[in-house]
Amino acid sequence: MLINQDFAQSEPKSPAKRKLELVGNADQRTDKISNPSDFNKSVKLLQATIVKIEGAYAPATIRAYRTDFNDFIHFCHDRNANGLPAEPNLVVQYICELTNSGRSSASIRRALCGLSAIHKLNRFDDPTKDPDVALEMRRMHRKLGRSSSQAGSINADTLEKMLLATDDSIRGIRDRAILLVAYDTLCRRSELVSLQIKDVKFSIKNGVESSSILLRKSKTDQDSTGKWLHLGQRAHLAIVSWMNYLSEKQEYLIVGIDRVGRISDRNLGSGQVNRIYKRIARNAGLDELVIQGISGHSMRVGAAQDLLKSGASMPIIMQRGRWSKTDTVMRYLEHSYCTV
Repeated sequence: MLINQDFAQSEPKSPAKRKLELVGNADQRTDKISNPSDFNKSVKLLQATIVKIEGAYAPATIRAYRTDFNDFIHFCHDRNANGLPAEPNLVVQYICELTNSGRSSASIRRALCGLSAIHKLNRFDDPTKDPDVALEMRRMHRKLGRSSSQAGSINADTLEKMLLATDDSIRGIRDRAILLVAYDTLCRRSELVSLQIKDVKFSIKNGVESSSILLRKSKTDQDSTGKWLHLGQRAHLAIVSWMNYLSEKQEYLIVGIDRVGRISDRNLGSGQVNRIYKRIARNAGLDELVIQGISGHSMRVGAAQDLLKSGASMPIIMQRGRWSKTDTVMRYLEHSYCTV
């Protein structure tokens, strides 16, 4: 069961085991570092860079830069070399190690993008532009390929099965609100967990109550102009039922619940959305291969594919999903008739 992880924003599944592993790795690395001052200098420079770019990049991008470059710094110092600035031959060796470590090509490209960005932000020469690095990236792509796996879609049919798997407990009521709001709004997982209770607006027209919710900021709205997202009747009713359990001091709409049913005062981490979807899918009895393909964006993918099947035009789909590039939408829709 994964329900005990609702509070875990980004915690490892086994904290004790992870701690021992990190301590062991740290001890091994320290033995190999010949110049601790260079190591500390690189780490401090990375930390200063992360602070400098705070607010200029998305939180997920900053987190990826920090994680990937910190790993690269340790890799370099394990080989008695400086990580920031780095020499191109170290980047080549790093790509080789990542290629053989089981990382995907997309993950390696992300790591290289981070290396390039951190060097440029510190006005160092960019080692990733070296011809030898380009050659090694070509070798990596020939070995691993360039394609990345598309998130499995949760379309209308699958959504119905998952809704039937929720019960009338407080967790079930919360889960129904997550599923229906995510499907109606096509929210990215980071957008979904950022929704606030004060931004829910109720209205009555022709005797029928409905609701909308303000998305304050999104990936394609860096200026935070905001956008009102309109909910269908089922999503409206699900929100009303869920909000009855939230206190007046509650800020966020999508929050965690612990094992004994206590509601957290903090919003969920975006990584929790994926785990909640998979837990509900298992309760619904979906095939395990299908469940493995579910990600935090699966509801967004499925809703976009359903819009296409219903005859919606590309501009309408892009507007509903807040996409700015046509090719991005096409990646979501290329398997539009493959249901999950």
